[in-house]
This record gives sequence, structure tokens and C-alpha cells, in this order.
Amino acid sequence: MLTLRGAALDDVPAVQRIYSGASVRFTHGDGYRMTAEDARQRITKALAVAGEMPRPCWDFVITVADDVIGMIALRTREPGLGSLSYILRQDAWGRGYATDAVRRAVAFAFTRTDLKRLEAKHHPDNPASGRVLAKSGFTYVGMSDLRTENGAVVPYPVYEIRCR
Repeated sequence: MLTLRGAALDDVPAVQRIYSGASVRFTHGDGYRMTAEDARQRITKALAVAGEMPRPCWDFVITVADDVIGMIALRTREPGLGSLSYILRQDAWGRGYATDAVRRAVAFAFTRTDLKRLEAKHHPDNPASGRVLAKSGFTYVGMSDLRTENGAVVPYPVYEIRCR
């Protein structure tokens, strides 16, 4: 059974494994591998902001049978509007885990926070992520140009879902 839970420092090795290989191809580039210190900082920051009011973000690890297979985050961008992002280990792809996790995060956002609308985007070369969003109830709303680290502009498909 898939669950979402807050990240803990014990999750550092799992988070490090998630942020490697094909899983980060579109976010950090081929060859990127998160260090243990990077993973520790990521989790430490998530734990620190969990106590802030108003809360700016919610970071969850995605687990299946106590195995941490991914992360999903909700971020407040402005009052009532949030963004959703997620990443799964490559060996967890194609099993419906991302769709299940996104649906759970959306339900959390609309029942446990003040968010009324969520946006999400995906790299144009990662259409599987767009299918996850569509199966989770998101609607395609257009494109957004994002500048990469090398200065190139890449048009990203943007999706949204509204609280009903």
C-alpha cells in the first residue's frame, strides 16, 4: 500500500537514491547524483519549514511497504495557489505509484490546507509525467517558458486542478 509521510533524517540514503540516474534526467541532467549531505540538507529544510506559519510547503516521502520510492511536494506560491512536484526512483516507474501519490497529495492540499488551486508542469521530453497529471484530475492549461542553467529557454506544459 502506498502512503505519504513526512521525511525524516533516517530517509537520507533513500532520498539520495531517488535523486540519481534517469529520475533526475529532466531536473538535474544526466550523471547527477545527490550527495548524502545534499539529501540531509533537503530533509533538514523540509523539517524546518514544517513549523512555519503560514506554512510555505509540505514535503512528503512516498512509501510502498515501508520502502521510500519517491518524494512529492506542495508549495504555496500565493494565497490559495500552490504548485505540486514529484519524483520517483526509476525502478518504481510504470506501476501507478506516481498517480496514486499525486491524487493523495491533491486530496491533502484541498482538505488540510488553504490551497484552492494547484499547478504542475513537466519537462516536454517527459510526457509520462503529463499522463500522471491528467489521470490525477489536472487539466492542461498552456505552456510556460523556463530558462535552463545554460540560458536556453524550454517550453514546459502546465496543468492545473481546482478545489471542487
